[in-house]
Amino acid sequence: MSPVEGPPAPLEGPPCPPPLAGSRRDPAGGPVEARGGPLQGAAGPFRRTDVDWWRDAVFYQVYIRSFADGNGDGVGDLAGIRARLPHLSALGVDALWITPFYPSPMADHGYDVADPRDVEPVFGDLAKFDALLAEAHALGIRVTVDLVPNHSSHRHEWFEAALAAGPGSPERARYLFRDGRGPDGAEPPNNWPSVFGGPAWTRVPDGQWYLHIFAPEQPDLDFTDPEVLADLETTMRFWLDRGVDGFRIDVAHGMAKPEGLPDMLPMEDTGLLDDHGPGDHRFDDDGVHDVHRRVRRVLDEYPGTMAVGEVWVSDDDRLARYLRPDELQLAFNFRLLTADWDVDELRDAVVHSLATVAGTPAPACWVLSNHDRPRHVTRYGGGEVGTRRARAAALLQLALPGAAYLYNGDELGMPDVDLPDEVLQDPIWERSGHTERGRDACRIPVPWSGTEPPYGFSSGAQTWLPMPAGWEPLTAAAQEEEAGSVLSLYRTALALRRTSPAFTGEALRWVPAPDGCLAFRRPGGLVCLVNLSGAPVPLPEGRVLLASADTTGGVVPDDAAVWLHP
Repeated sequence: MSPVEGPPAPLEGPPCPPPLAGSRRDPAGGPVEARGGPLQGAAGPFRRTDVDWWRDAVFYQVYIRSFADGNGDGVGDLAGIRARLPHLSALGVDALWITPFYPSPMADHGYDVADPRDVEPVFGDLAKFDALLAEAHALGIRVTVDLVPNHSSHRHEWFEAALAAGPGSPERARYLFRDGRGPDGAEPPNNWPSVFGGPAWTRVPDGQWYLHIFAPEQPDLDFTDPEVLADLETTMRFWLDRGVDGFRIDVAHGMAKPEGLPDMLPMEDTGLLDDHGPGDHRFDDDGVHDVHRRVRRVLDEYPGTMAVGEVWVSDDDRLARYLRPDELQLAFNFRLLTADWDVDELRDAVVHSLATVAGTPAPACWVLSNHDRPRHVTRYGGGEVGTRRARAAALLQLALPGAAYLYNGDELGMPDVDLPDEVLQDPIWERSGHTERGRDACRIPVPWSGTEPPYGFSSGAQTWLPMPAGWEPLTAAAQEEEAGSVLSLYRTALALRRTSPAFTGEALRWVPAPDGCLAFRRPGGLVCLVNLSGAPVPLPEGRVLLASADTTGGVVPDDAAVWLHP
């Protein structure tokens, strides 16, 4: 049985375009120098030399606390990232997304930003950031950073000024302060819960309340205040002028709040998935699109830059609105990230993701894991089964047309870790009254080498979250020597994705496959088949480019995937 329809396409193709001469290009294609240093392309030729490089790029998310520690204090930092750039170059990624490294009290591990235009000392300083940026660019790796516009830290100078200034002041207008309800205003202004547990309002000594959709240490900003929008633009230009290549926008569906801040309906009346999720009327208000248009206008001043939005919106048409020509270049579609290892769920995830972008200028944007959700090795069952499925899912993700985001450790097959209560640090643990364990399990530091913790992550003995025993086989050093390792699979997959003409074209066509399998074909001729049937299936006709498991017996094992070309 062959899922391939039509005549075979040649394996040869036109040569890859030459590497970029600079870290920016104007629309005519000429290089534009940036402070961060030129892109030399030492890691190999780029897939694209135009301003649309991100359309099929593979991004690598660096959760900075957990990637690599450069100074021995047990917390990842900028120097650690720089030291591990050779690993990322050999892996073959096109760009990094670095999570927040800005000054912060760390109530939410950096997503409570006290100053969006500087570096938290635990992570380094601006000089270290500039050095990292220049070296990444020299290796042909672009760098994007987090924007956290929805809220600030309670230690931000603006919020401290708002507390000091009092009700009705311009300082308070930057945030969402309101009078309370009930006798003496002793009840919150509405019934909104915090995503992290408890109420979304905290009362200050003068009697007013302020809104924090997340932790109390993260007061929401009011984007109807012109000063708030202007400050966001200032922050963007600060980093773009340093040479960054774009942004990941945190809570990109949250900056606008519904007029009047009305009460939420009971969950059963709204069909909400969760307090942060689709249907929650605190999010995806139409006014958020005005913010994204302002963001896009700034990006358009810097050709070759981009933004991807964290947009938790399940409706295809609503999500597509964020991808209009004057808004975001990319938006995460989280359907793959939330799908179970089930043929119908995975197919539906692909169908809906492609439907979202079909009428927009944007490509799809595929995610399997990130710092907020269980890693897919664990999500797919854990242990040997979860690893086998995660290998297959990697080939599914990387075969799909569009951009792909990897989470640090995906390329090593990292699972979640069941941590003891006393070491949990996520604010969700405390805010939920110890009923929700939070996200620490998917944030364990990356193991690099050695036979025991901290596995080369740090020169110190203690890491900010403990690393388990028995992870020697997961280390990058161990997997370097193993031809069949998860790391080898990712390296080969990314090299093929970059160089093979089989991956050309942004379309996808479903093709016949055995029951319990998915199979699709790209215009360049690539066929990807994923077997979820519970039994081996015959290997389709065609040249095997890569398989997640051994196919030498002429079959594709259960929980395996294969790439073929006619």
